[in-house]
Formats: sequence, C-alpha cells, structure tokens
Amino acid sequence: MLHVDEQSAAASLIALEEEHGAHNYHPLDVVLREGRGAWVTDVDGKRYLDGLSAYSALNQGHAHPRIIEALVTQAARMTLTSRAFRNDQLGLFYRKLTELTNLDVALPMNSGAEAVETAVKAARKWGYLVKGIPDGEAEVICCTNNFHGRTTTVVSFSTEPQYRGGFGPFTPGFRIVPYGDIAALEAAIGPRTCAFLVEPIQGEAGIIVPPEGYLREAAALCRANDVLVMADEIQTGLGRTGRFLAVDHEDVKPDVLILGKALSGGVYPVSAVVGRRDVMSVFRPGDHGSTFGGNPLACAVAMAALDVLVDERLAERSAALGALAMARLRALESPRVVEVRGKGLMIGIELDRPARPFIESLAARGLLCKDAHETVIRFAPPLVIEDTDLLWGLEQFAAVLAAA
Repeated sequence: MLHVDEQSAAASLIALEEEHGAHNYHPLDVVLREGRGAWVTDVDGKRYLDGLSAYSALNQGHAHPRIIEALVTQAARMTLTSRAFRNDQLGLFYRKLTELTNLDVALPMNSGAEAVETAVKAARKWGYLVKGIPDGEAEVICCTNNFHGRTTTVVSFSTEPQYRGGFGPFTPGFRIVPYGDIAALEAAIGPRTCAFLVEPIQGEAGIIVPPEGYLREAAALCRANDVLVMADEIQTGLGRTGRFLAVDHEDVKPDVLILGKALSGGVYPVSAVVGRRDVMSVFRPGDHGSTFGGNPLACAVAMAALDVLVDERLAERSAALGALAMARLRALESPRVVEVRGKGLMIGIELDRPARPFIESLAARGLLCKDAHETVIRFAPPLVIEDTDLLWGLEQFAAVLAAA
C-alpha cells in the first residue's frame, strides 16, 4: 500500500481510490479538500474556480454560511425520526416548497433518482385511479438523450447504450420520442399515456436547449389529452438557468415537479416531488416511503438553501452573469468551437473534437469543468460567483482554445 510520506498527498489518496473503489467514474486527478463560495482548494494547496457546481448541486456555492449554520444547529437538536413519527421541521419545509413552486403537495426523498422513481410511481397510479387506464398498461413518454438517474427503472428509458449495457432486463411501460419534436410527441400520445417526463434543458446530453415554445406546446398538448407534464428540474431548477425554474421561461406550470441537487445547497442529500393535489393524493400510507426522506436535518438545510436562493436573488444573478458569459464565449474566434448554448449559468461549449484534453488544460490553469457527451465542455459555476472571478474563468477558456 502507498503511504503519504512516499509521494504527494494527492497521489497517495488517488491510489487508495483506485485500489479500493469501484471504477464507475473517470474523474480529473485533483483531490479537493476545502471549498468556499465558487472556489475550491486541493490537498496540495492549489486553488481552483469551480466550473461544475457538482452538476448544479452547489448553486449557492460551497459552504454557504447560512446553510452550514442551519445544518449545525439542527444536527445538534435532532437529525432523524423516520416518518414513523412527526418532526417540527417537515411541515415548515412543505409550506415553503409548495409556496415557492406554486404547487399543492410535496413528497421528500433523498436523491434525484429516488425522486424520479417517486414521480413515475405517482403518474402510473394516477393513470389507473384517476384516468382509468387498465391496470398494468400505463405508459410514460420520455425523450431521446434523456438523463433522469441511474436506477434500473430509470435506465430502462435511457437511450444511452452505456447506461443500459449489462443491466437488463428492463422495466416496461415507456415510449421514447425525439427531444424537441412536438409532432413526435403528439403522435406518441395514446389512451394509455399517463405522463410526459421531460428535462427543460438536457444537461448530461450536452446542454441541449429545445426549440423556443416547445415546452409550452408540449404542455398544451398534454393538457388536451389528460396527460401529466412531469418536469425534471433536478439540474435546471432553483435558479440555474436564470429563472427559479427552467419551465418559467415559457410560463409552464408542470403537474409534477422533480427537484434535487441545489435543494440542499450541496450540503446534504435532499430531493422532492411536488405536484397537484389530485396527483399526489394517490399515495396512501404504506404505498411509498423512505427512512431518511423528510428527516428534520434535511428539512432545515433545504429551507435555508431555498431562503438563500430567494434572498440573494440568485436566479436573477444567474440570468445576468449567464448573458455575459454566453456573449464572451460566443465571441471567441476559435475554429474548435462548434456552438455555445445554454441559459443562465448552464452553458455548453461544443467542440469539433473530444473535450477531455481541453478540460485537463483548463484544470492546469485553475478552472474545473466537466465534459458531456464527449465533445461538450459543461460550464456551470456556482451562482454566487463574483463578476471578476467569472471574467477570469472566461479568460482561461480563451487561452486554452487559442492554444489549440
């Protein structure tokens, strides 16, 4: 076994991961130790600007003092009751979340994938009990290149071969249509369709923005056919795209809203499904649950995270800084850049070649980003990023692209 005194701390820790951990990720070889705001520091003392925000879980930045204070205060009082008993934080969290989303009923879980599974179960049961679909025949329509999580049911409706390879047999009951194609959606809806599950912007697919009006038209089509609109805003929600929710850009109110990631400011796993009362009321005691879902620590942290988003006007900040970043990136005269796309501070820079070498060059210059779908650089810094830090990060893009 390697020891710290035989080589750098980073190399030793990387070796431990490689020896004892499952190899289901291919991370950059930076070993981070501390984070504040939009900046992180590795074990060797080098600072980096965080251009990923843990896939938009850190919209409020690293270690936001208000969220950490809520965590510490609640942890000292009570962390877990299970849902066998009530706690003094859950009702307060429900009220805040439903008021901010303008929906009726919330159901808390832990991870985003759990929330997606919860939404699928709610939609199916609503289809049987309310819409009258024959038992066991409900269909959910999903989009090509979707990413909704990693569970067996969720990868059952993925179109990414690697997400499915070796994990079958798969859960039936899903139909796939091209993302952004309203005619294909209309053709796919049938009498057994209970829901349409969609990302307002596809993150893992490479920051794919649908045509203007697509979400509005899709919602109207679903309403006309008694089909639930389920918006997966785990990555796009909570200020990331320049509005509180990404569906707000087209004034769409989903029947079911799926949240996670920044719902806790990256401090603790918290997710939630928020929806119409008639949809969420299909659940009865014993139908669904989670030992940790809705625990008092999670609720206290989530309420603080939501307060930070609202009080610091982070959605508005994302809109302004995102417009600045998009303009600067689109102005770069590089033959390597195919397209710059996104909304707010959810930006994808598509290249004409694999993005990984560019990611590594950016890291060497102190900017941490991530590739998506091989040729796209994903740039999504914390929404609390200072203007000067954002401009510095954009300069690193310019330098790396010029060197290419």
